[in-house]
Amino acid sequence: MVDLNTAKTITKVETGENPDAILFELTNSEVYAFNGRGKSATVIDTKNNKVVVTVPLSGKPEFAAADALGGRVFCNIEDKNEVAVIDMKTHAVTATWPLAPGQEPTGMAFDAVHHRLFVGCGNKLMAMLDSDTGKVVAKVPIGAGVDACAFDDATQLAFASCGDGTITIAKEEALDKLAIVQTLTTERGARTMALDPATHRIYTCTAQIAPETGPSPSPGERRRPDYVPGTFHVLVYGTE
Repeated sequence: MVDLNTAKTITKVETGENPDAILFELTNSEVYAFNGRGKSATVIDTKNNKVVVTVPLSGKPEFAAADALGGRVFCNIEDKNEVAVIDMKTHAVTATWPLAPGQEPTGMAFDAVHHRLFVGCGNKLMAMLDSDTGKVVAKVPIGAGVDACAFDDATQLAFASCGDGTITIAKEEALDKLAIVQTLTTERGARTMALDPATHRIYTCTAQIAPETGPSPSPGERRRPDYVPGTFHVLVYGTE
């Protein structure tokens, strides 16, 4: 944990194995650290910087979103193709929702007003779920290598950023309808994304990918690219 005023480390808290996504839940002032290989979520009380509980999960967790009014945290379970629902008070998993036809879910965003979850899936689709029932009510095609999702409450636009160098922008036109409004060309590797709701700008980042060396990957093998040192940059997109 870091003090933003001084940029100094305040303390360190032990999590489970291979922590990935982190979520701050404002209602209870708790941080959820989702542990990939640990198949769990570590809940930390930010008032005393102590671990409250470790929540066991059915598989490898990815991104998550909080429903403050509903008292729930939603979490993608990537290797099970489902969403886990965690009760904020009891810290227990109360439901798991299948994402079919979505597979390998990663990014997640939440429309609290209309009770809709947006989930980016590795088989090149973004699913919209009813967060009350867990039912997939709509889906749109997206690019390859999705990582993050975002939702702009003011514009009702959902975003899915993909490693193939695209961001799919879809509008929530109705409770059961998503419509693509733009496929934005970014740069290869620009998968991570953040949205500024005040300016409606989206931010992503990447670096120059180095030429491949050595033997070609085997069929089905996933290999992370190497990047050219010193070429990291942030990409900013907004409306005119």
